[in-house]
Amino acid sequence: MRYVRSKRLRAVALSAALLATATAGTAAAAGDARTDDDRGGRNVQGAGSADSAASADRGQRPAASLTGTAKLTRSLGDDITFSFDARLAAKHNDDPRQATGTFRFSHYLGGEGAWAEADVDCLVTGGKVAVVSGVITDTDLPGAKGLRVGVTVHDQGRNDRLGYSWAGTGSPVEDEDLAPCVSSAPFEKVKRGTGDFRVQPWQPEL
Repeated sequence: MRYVRSKRLRAVALSAALLATATAGTAAAAGDARTDDDRGGRNVQGAGSADSAASADRGQRPAASLTGTAKLTRSLGDDITFSFDARLAAKHNDDPRQATGTFRFSHYLGGEGAWAEADVDCLVTGGKVAVVSGVITDTDLPGAKGLRVGVTVHDQGRNDRLGYSWAGTGSPVEDEDLAPCVSSAPFEKVKRGTGDFRVQPWQPEL
């Protein structure tokens, strides 16, 4: 198994573990070396599908939401994409664990990598910061299916930031007992011109 590591940033090493862990699984599918751009319907940018969380409460403004797609900045050229379509319906304003939707993430470098899709099970937003979690339902990352992961987004216009629950462990596979709506500080930077994340603030009755 070949590990992909950054020589400059610990943060790169942490997220690169996602890529590294998946190398064995993707190698078994030799000849199907897929990149984020040629995945077609499996592309991480497909989170806003016909089964969008918005369909449950059409015409009504959600109590909170996290949407959008963007790539992370990487000095080594890694292709890392996150995409969100998560909403908390107005009728569930007092229960963030009633949030619905999906989010996807992928990490590729040199034709190798992994992707995963999760069903949202919690969403909390405050101001322009969102924390979303979900259970992985589809992936080519060995050992990840069925595990919960969390992601944090700070919506700062063209300077968005992002963090993820496996920042301290190195891989989503290591987070077997993660609680809902748990993630790291948004230490990653979004690559300019690759997209945008949008956070709608939650206003619970306190």
